[in-house]
Amino acid sequence: MNASLRKPLAEFVGAALLVCVVVGSGIMGTNLSHDSGVALIINMFSTIFALALLITTIGPISGAHFNSAVSLVQLFNRSQKATETLFFIIAQIAGAIVGAVVANLMFDEKAVQISQHARVTTATLIGEVIATAGLVAVIGILSHRDQGKFIPVAVAAWIGSAYFFTSSTSFANPAVTIGRIFSDTFAGIQPASVLPYIAAQLVGAALGVALVKGASHDI
Repeated sequence: MNASLRKPLAEFVGAALLVCVVVGSGIMGTNLSHDSGVALIINMFSTIFALALLITTIGPISGAHFNSAVSLVQLFNRSQKATETLFFIIAQIAGAIVGAVVANLMFDEKAVQISQHARVTTATLIGEVIATAGLVAVIGILSHRDQGKFIPVAVAAWIGSAYFFTSSTSFANPAVTIGRIFSDTFAGIQPASVLPYIAAQLVGAALGVALVKGASHDI
């Protein structure tokens, strides 16, 4: 396969599988329990296990961003060219949408849905800033220390904990946020909530970069 297509394809597959897991486990959680706390636990465990596995397996191909905020940080750090970043972001968004559709079909739901789950409040936007800042900081600090082998577990650990300590349940990913529009289920998000969430994620990514730069002087 053409090397220029291999990386975006890996990002497409990774984002699709990640959203399929997020949405699918959300549906399974609500099918198994009427308790939203139990459903969230099911959703969280499925997501962190899949995330660690996907980063481990796809990381050697594309870096396993699956996240447009992470790709933009790589562009800002001059670790990735603008054209490649654009292809990554397109692939991530397309993969996220496909993943949501596949999850819907797996559970005998209508293939394409538009979520009615409104999520925006001041509190949830603060949660998204914190969740994304922490994610970018974890990746950046471990990369700076040449401890990249720990990134799959560390990222999964951060996202898993942020499921419960942030009010937004830690989307922390613009591509995944867009994909989750297309499933009107537990993990969905209303279109009107998407732009505020993405804005908060980008603010968080910038804060994460600042944290890495500050920490790098002491590392």
